[in-house]
Amino acid sequence: MKKSERSKSKRPAARKAAKSRRKPIMRHSREGARRRSKGGASRKAASAPAAHLKRQFLDRFSSEFPTTLKLMRAYPSGQDHFRPHERSQPAVKLVHTFTVENRVGVDALRGDLTMPPAFPPAPATLAEAVAAYEEGAQALIDTLRETPEERLFETVPFFTGPKQVGPVPVIDLLWQLLSDAIHHRGQLSVYVRMAGGRVPSIYGPSADEPWM
Repeated sequence: MKKSERSKSKRPAARKAAKSRRKPIMRHSREGARRRSKGGASRKAASAPAAHLKRQFLDRFSSEFPTTLKLMRAYPSGQDHFRPHERSQPAVKLVHTFTVENRVGVDALRGDLTMPPAFPPAPATLAEAVAAYEEGAQALIDTLRETPEERLFETVPFFTGPKQVGPVPVIDLLWQLLSDAIHHRGQLSVYVRMAGGRVPSIYGPSADEPWM
């Protein structure tokens, strides 16, 4: 056999031996790094929407809070127990509703919400009710800022229908409470008008606070 032919016959065996000596650790290390990198990216992607939802609610609540407070302060003094209909709540209790809703939000964020909720009693005067609302709204803002984003996706027991209670995500409950507060703010604007007060601007001009 010629020398060149012997060299060719040895090449496949040499390649095979060299291949068997290669260390697979580098391949596994790269795959492990990719998996770790992918896992980290997934966690970051999951936390990004939560942070966005938290910021979105904080921004919205922080803009609605002073508007509601402005309307409360526009309610005329000496009319704490005025109500436009026999089935309507007195003004002081209507204002207290906002405080109750803020308290429910705080309890939900802290994991202290029970059903039925333990509502604080209504104060005796409208001035006390307004002060309690301002304090409770700030407590909700502060509590949410300190709450981990992941908590927003956890559930708490709350009303899901007439005489029905079920699990509700915390972020959904917060929006529900804010929407209901906006609804009651519309009610309060009617109370202000009927009690002889001046209705301030809410989302736009009012008869008492025109923009033009």
